[in-house]
Amino acid sequence: MSEARVIPLHPDASGGRTRWRLGKPGVAPVQPPAPEPEPEPVAAEPDPAAWEGALEAALTFARRRFEGDYAVDEFGFDADLTDNLLLPALRPLYQKWFRVETIGMHHVPDVGGALVVANHSGTLPLDGLMTAVALHDDHPAQRHLRTLGADLLFKLPGFGALARKQGSTLACNPDAERLMRSGELVGVWPEGFKGIGKPFRDRYKLQRFGRGGFVSAALRTGVPIIPCSIVGAEEIYPKIGEIKALARLFGAPYFPITPLFPHLGPLGLVPLPSKWYIEFGEPIRTDALDPADAEDPMTVFNLTDQVRETIQHTLYRLLSQRRNAFLG
Repeated sequence: MSEARVIPLHPDASGGRTRWRLGKPGVAPVQPPAPEPEPEPVAAEPDPAAWEGALEAALTFARRRFEGDYAVDEFGFDADLTDNLLLPALRPLYQKWFRVETIGMHHVPDVGGALVVANHSGTLPLDGLMTAVALHDDHPAQRHLRTLGADLLFKLPGFGALARKQGSTLACNPDAERLMRSGELVGVWPEGFKGIGKPFRDRYKLQRFGRGGFVSAALRTGVPIIPCSIVGAEEIYPKIGEIKALARLFGAPYFPITPLFPHLGPLGLVPLPSKWYIEFGEPIRTDALDPADAEDPMTVFNLTDQVRETIQHTLYRLLSQRRNAFLG
């Protein structure tokens, strides 16, 4: 009878250490089966039908523009250009760069006039553009946001005309009221330049909401006020200083200094890829009040303060829930 001896087995896959078993002389050790190679991922081939559809849509759009077969309203809003050129240009920024998530979209009505009131930040007003994309792409009714802008916006060569075509108009009560009476969704940022140009150390601290002109417009038209809280815009261009001499030279409210601008030149204008959240709060109804209350300073002040406090508390809640400004 032959003596048994210890034969080392092939190293196992889990720990890499040699295991041992009893065997007989002259008997070859048992080798484990070789693992099957994983199939290489197959790259998805472009769909010819999708390319053909996109090309056909582009040619149809170009033909409409060439033939003048599109409508522009009394404020200069061009829905055809907005849907087929401006919004698609902003969409990669919205979806891939800022990765915007919307909350409470059901609070925005499908039809009829309403006033969206939001906090303002970011050194450059990208928050207004991203809110417009959100209300078109993430709302079931694909609503267009008619933003109210400062007069400086419409004085900028090229930008003013483009803003008009995208749906913006001057931030004044007559224009706002006409839009809301006609059933449009209007957006306003009451902090103005004080909000968008505040230092980074004051991020997410709301500035004054002006004199409550937006509340007066909502009271006169009886439309709901929808508080909108935007988190993420404060980090795209952290303003750590400003050059007042250059601001006066260009007629701007401020000339910002950020960690990247103007040190890196045009490259410093690329916004940092912060993670964004846009939350639409429960509407504040105004139709139960008398339109004459628009002339009552106390009513206007109380409603303005209510909207401001709602946005501020929502900002604090969203900030407490996010882990990181760039990861969400």
